[in-house]
Amino acid sequence: MTDSLGWRRKFGVIAPSTNTSVQPEFDAMRPMGVTNHFSRIVIPNMKIAGDDDFNRLMDAIRGTIMDAVDSVMSAEPDYLVMGMSAETFWDGLEGSVELERRIEARAGVKVAMGSDACRAALRTLGPDIRRIAVITPYQPVGDRQVVRFFNDCGYEVAALKGLKCESPVAIAHVSERTLRDAIMELNDSSVHAIVQVGTNLAMARLAAIAEFWLDKPVIAINTATYWWALRQNGIQDRVQGFGALLERH
Repeated sequence: MTDSLGWRRKFGVIAPSTNTSVQPEFDAMRPMGVTNHFSRIVIPNMKIAGDDDFNRLMDAIRGTIMDAVDSVMSAEPDYLVMGMSAETFWDGLEGSVELERRIEARAGVKVAMGSDACRAALRTLGPDIRRIAVITPYQPVGDRQVVRFFNDCGYEVAALKGLKCESPVAIAHVSERTLRDAIMELNDSSVHAIVQVGTNLAMARLAAIAEFWLDKPVIAINTATYWWALRQNGIQDRVQGFGALLERH
């Protein structure tokens, strides 16, 4: 039988237990007949003061990610959406492909990941995009993984702003003003697009505003990921307020 509320699609969403931004942003983009069902990767809100701490955080995520997949699959979703991003960029394009393979094998359904979604968004918004700037909440070890992924996909990362957030929960405390300043710092005429990664940075609304004023693509990872999930499932609804991806593509 068809789910009474998710009669078009039921999305299972995997997110860290510390993440308070991805769920409200995904829900704000949700068309009628699509439902989001969250499962949490249980991790501590640990102090992150450098690369070693960030690597320990990634180990914690890897230790429980499949448990979160198993949990949400008990609801029998039609599709899986990764509401976390660092691991999807790890080890470049090859690592992203391998993670996708492992998640889909475990879940038995297809999955949308932030890395794939950002790549698809860049292709969709501008075939001539080559030079990008990136905003992250990560420590340098995470930033390097993001750069590697985009380089593997044929993009030059001309500039990067790593906010070095002090804990997983603190990522959600970054203000729109701080993100606005990061966009302004990174933007120049040689940059064809700006990409924000880190699903606990709440930038979906701001990215749409910045895109309008800068007249170039500004891609928030939560917007890109949810857009990719919808379009991969044949759902073509146009959603206003989140920029060109959801409004026109």
